[in-house]
This record gives sequence, C-alpha cells and structure tokens, in this order.
Amino acid sequence: MEHVFMTHASSLALLCDFIRFPSVSTDPSRKAAVSACADWLAAHLQSIGLSSEVLPTPGHPVVLARNVHKAGRPTVLIYGHYDVQPEEPLAAWTTPPFEPQIRNGVLFARGAADNKGQIFAHVEGVAATMREQGDLPVNIIFLIEGEEEIGSDHLEAFLEAHRDELRCDVIAVSDTGMVAAGVPTLTYGLRGIAAMEVRVNGPATDLHSGIYGGAVRNPAVVLARLVASLHDATGVVAVDGFYEGVLPLADWERAAWARVPFGETQIEAVTGTRALGGEPGFSALERIWGRPTAELNGIGGGFQGEGTKTVIPRTAFAKLTFRLVPVQEPARVLEAVERHLRRECPEGVTLEIHCGHSGEPYVCDPHSVWGEAAQRALRRALPGHEVALIREGGSIPIVNTFKRVLGVDTLLLGLALPDCRAHGPDENFPVANFEAGMALNRALLEELAKGAGAIR
Repeated sequence: MEHVFMTHASSLALLCDFIRFPSVSTDPSRKAAVSACADWLAAHLQSIGLSSEVLPTPGHPVVLARNVHKAGRPTVLIYGHYDVQPEEPLAAWTTPPFEPQIRNGVLFARGAADNKGQIFAHVEGVAATMREQGDLPVNIIFLIEGEEEIGSDHLEAFLEAHRDELRCDVIAVSDTGMVAAGVPTLTYGLRGIAAMEVRVNGPATDLHSGIYGGAVRNPAVVLARLVASLHDATGVVAVDGFYEGVLPLADWERAAWARVPFGETQIEAVTGTRALGGEPGFSALERIWGRPTAELNGIGGGFQGEGTKTVIPRTAFAKLTFRLVPVQEPARVLEAVERHLRRECPEGVTLEIHCGHSGEPYVCDPHSVWGEAAQRALRRALPGHEVALIREGGSIPIVNTFKRVLGVDTLLLGLALPDCRAHGPDENFPVANFEAGMALNRALLEELAKGAGAIR
C-alpha cells in the first residue's frame, strides 16, 4: 500500500509539473510555452519506457509515443490533448490558474480536468504497468495533440499522412465526464454541431429613434423576431426539415438513462437555474444526450453603454449553434435554417448569413466486444456502482475523423465530474479521479487484450 501511495504521489507531482506550462493554443504569445509543454511530455513518455517523438504540424506539434509492437496483440490508440483554454477572467480564480493547488483532495488549475489530468492518468497508468511488468498486454500508441481547444484544424491531415503508423483496433479517449462522483461512465455517443452567424442590416447609419422610429425597420427588432421564430411556444424547433434524420431513442437507452444518478435536481443545482425547460415529451437528460437543439449563443446591436441612447441601430447580429444527433447532417441543417430565416425576414432590411464550423454526431455500440471490455474495466477501476451508459451533449469532432480516417470506434471513458468547471475559473479535478484513471488504464488494457482474444 505504501508503494502504491508513493507512486500516486509521484504521479501527482508530475501532473502538477505538466499543468504549469501555460499551453494556451489560441494565444500566439504562448507558442513557445505550447512547444515546451510538448517537449516535456515527449521526454516523460520516453522516460517511462516508450519511444516518443514531437512531430510538427502547420500549427502546434503532435506528440506520438508507442511501446514495442508485437504480432498477435491488439493495438490501442489513446488520444488526448495538452493544450488548454485561456485562463481569463483571472480575477475569478481563487488561486493562480497555472499554479496548481490541492484543496480538500481536489486539484485546481487550468487543464486539471480538460485534458491534462485525464490524459496524464493514462500516461501514468502505462508507466506503472511498465515499471512492474516490463511490458503492456497490448500494443499502445499515444497521440496527444496541441490544437484541440482551437478545433484540431491540422489533425485530420496529420492522420492521413501517418495513417499506416497509426493503424489500430480501437481508440480510447478520456476527455468527457462522469455522471456523478464514483459512477463509472462510458459515453457511446456525442452530439454534432453546426454554427452560424446572422446579421441584419438596416439603415445606412444609426438613426434617431424619435425622428424615424415607427417608419424605419429596426434591425434589432427584426433579429429578435427571427431568433424567436426558431422555436414554437413549446420549445420545439420550428424550422422545416430540422428533425430530418433524427433517430428515435431506443427503449433500452431511455431505461438506462432513467437510472443514471444525475437528473433534473442535480442539473438545477450544478447550473444554478431555477427551473428546466425544453422540448416536451423528454426528460432533461434525453434532451441533452439524445435530441437536437437550436441555441442562441450571443446577440448584439445598438447602444451597449450605461444609460440611454435613443437610436435605431443600423445593424444587429446573432451567433447560433445547432447541436445535432444521429443521423443529422450539419450541412443540411444549416441549409434548412438559412431557408427559414430568409423566408421569415421582412422587407426593408438585408440578411447576411455566415456558416461556421461543424461536426457530425457520433454513436457506437456500447455492447460490442470493445464496449463490453471497457465496461468491465470501468467496474474494476470504480467498483460499487453499475456503469452508466450515456451519450453526451457536447461535441468532439475528432472522434468522427478517427472513424473516417482510421476506420475504428472510440471508447469515451470520462473522469471529470459535472462541476469540474472546464473552460472556466477554478477548473478542478479530484485527486481520487486521477488515481482511478491510472487504475482504469491498467484494467482497460488488460480487458481489451481479453476482448481481442474473444474476437479471434
């Protein structure tokens, strides 16, 4: 037990070293810090007995590492990212974001949960197995990139260029969440996303609302009506063709999700909202995990300062995203929304529509050989609760890229808690979850090796 404790303490200290790099990929002034973080990670992977290299992309580098591959063993690719979100607003942090602090058994720092803590749990799980056994039960590939937080723009080309050396049987990712503390969670589906910015242009300049109000169309009012038209009074998306391709939830899914120990009460508590709402006929979890949405993410136009300024603004804008479920297609959804907005837009203003990034929804079979192996591993690492089989409301577009380029499924094994505050101030990751992640890695590689034997 003392040896295990010392191992975990050493791994936690290394994690803190990893976190101290301000590897903010979106900030050009942090480019050297991002590269330094990649170099540190590659050196550490080398030190635990893997061969490793830092490979350039047109943006930030990718770190690759592997053990000696042997015939007859399955090959498992473990993906993660070493880049993090910006730390602002700094004043909202209890302690400096790149100076990791442990308070009441919880590690607070930028990247603690997303994704340095989660991916490093896998690294240290491999390290422990290599120290004790000298080898792994599978062929392993670590692929840890530095651009996930800015869209992984160069990763698909990297996968294409290195397709042969990245061939694998299954991919494991811990960049998602657990439904509740101590509850092992396998995510088998993710919503897709489609983004759009809408701008309504009216008069040539801002106008005096007394002199011209009532005669000139107000772009802000037009925009508000357009945004409101996206839903009917019950919360259903009112865009013709929006629900085309949506697969109904299976009976087993609804039954499994109803047993998850995280529901309306917990969502209200975590979000600080007083009442939930949305598409009728579905629970809150069903809406988040299995139904598509149309969301207004930002809106602006006209005077924004203190006090009053009586103007009709010349322009107004809205930023929209649409979360999609199998088997909706992002391009078709964006086309349907654009048709709807142009049809609803009155004369007297012009409408500009710019489509942004998109990603397809993802789903795999949690009852496949690999899915069952992952569930066994989760039970071993986190005993005492049944495995929660869930989809997640967020999007990880790279999972679909893996499927398209490498032709394999991804097991999403979340270790972060619902209140981890990823992307926000006081991001956090329980030390117990880091240690469970190390145990999960060992169990996962053993169970995947058994699963491969069942396939053969």
